[in-house]
Amino acid sequence: MTLTIGVDVGGTKIAAGVVDEEGRLLEVTRRETSATDPEKIETSIADAVRELRQHHDVTAIGVAAAGFVDTDNGIVLFAPNIAWRDEPLRADLGPRVGLPVVVENDANAAAWGEFRFGPARDVDDMVLITVGTGLGGGVVVDGRLLRGHVGVAGELGHVRMVPDGIRCGCGNRGCWEQYASGNALQREARTVASSESPYGARLRELASGDPDRLLGRMVTEAAMEGDAAAVELLGDLGRWLGEGMAQIAAVLDPALFVVGGGVVEAGDLLIEPARVALGRTLTARTHRPDIPVVPATLGNEAGMIGAADLARGRS
Repeated sequence: MTLTIGVDVGGTKIAAGVVDEEGRLLEVTRRETSATDPEKIETSIADAVRELRQHHDVTAIGVAAAGFVDTDNGIVLFAPNIAWRDEPLRADLGPRVGLPVVVENDANAAAWGEFRFGPARDVDDMVLITVGTGLGGGVVVDGRLLRGHVGVAGELGHVRMVPDGIRCGCGNRGCWEQYASGNALQREARTVASSESPYGARLRELASGDPDRLLGRMVTEAAMEGDAAAVELLGDLGRWLGEGMAQIAAVLDPALFVVGGGVVEAGDLLIEPARVALGRTLTARTHRPDIPVVPATLGNEAGMIGAADLARGRS
């Protein structure tokens, strides 16, 4: 059985794991690093790989990078939260680790992990939507990752949902992630908590009386307790997700939507409103099957597992 290593590179931490052909993680190690120093990032990756290779015979390395990736050449064209600009990651990292290196966008790697070993393993066409601080995603069509002409397909969070809507960090207005993301949930929850109404009392309590300290995980906690305001906020987020899914479905016609990211801990408090909104707004909805919406199953390890499997396929 061949083993490969998947590496998930974030702004402050790197997670690396040995993955077998069934998508099982056999060993994981982590490193802290600096998002402003590409040299330190590569050193940390190489150090983590060396540690794992002491106990496992691996054949290739897959790196999940948060940014625009030229997969054919292993170059990170641009990363919003890491100091990578036209970074030849494969060329730089290969000699350090002495193994073939595959570089993939992190959301694509996560989508591939859920496609190969998660709830989408029995379909050929799926869309992963990750609801974290922002809104990301990855697309598999006919069993292949959809990367696009220059490798930047799948930036689902920047589909424009509201003309002249809320300003997005990408520079445009009305992007989907401004209405369906952890940041959007946090923004709306702080508005509710700032009203001094009894409706937002539990949210204010969780934020120790300061609405500006309210975080998305606190909203999820309150909703799971049954707090009406928090349940409604998650329902609103779910509806935005479902309406956006309907737009994506009109273009891609997936067999399945998989929803990942931290907010998914809320379960059906988020997923069920998304299912309802998708069913209500889906094109030709009375003449086509429903598109299931299911939670991801690989959690924070999806990027590692997907990157490792992609490396196995191209090594």
